[in-house]
Amino acid sequence: MLMLVTGDNFIQLFLGWEGVGLASYLLINFWFTRIQANKAAIKAMLINRVGDFGLALGIMGCFTIFQTVDFSTIFACASAFSEPHHYFLFCNMEFHAITVIRILVFIGAVGKSAQIGLHTWLPDAMEG
Repeated sequence: MLMLVTGDNFIQLFLGWEGVGLASYLLINFWFTRIQANKAAIKAMLINRVGDFGLALGIMGCFTIFQTVDFSTIFACASAFSEPHHYFLFCNMEFHAITVIRILVFIGAVGKSAQIGLHTWLPDAMEG
């Protein structure tokens, strides 16, 4: 958790993010002899992968656009990339690059905080 909070770039943030996910799995599966606790831990890990995948794609998008993963550089350069000529092309549709990155990072946050459809593991986690 400390690495997640104090990281000054996306790589450190992602490693801390994965550490929190691992700790969550281990805490839910503390009573490993209970079958229901095992199932709940696996369910939590699988659903958290959705958020992890969204965050990883957002980090890759940031690196593609800004050529860095450092927060201070990205925040300093973000205003220059808000112009309308920075787009991702997907299935013959253009999407604004910064908006796509924001949505992907948002999906990551939603997955980790168990909200908006990705909350189904949370009641089961009380078994562990």
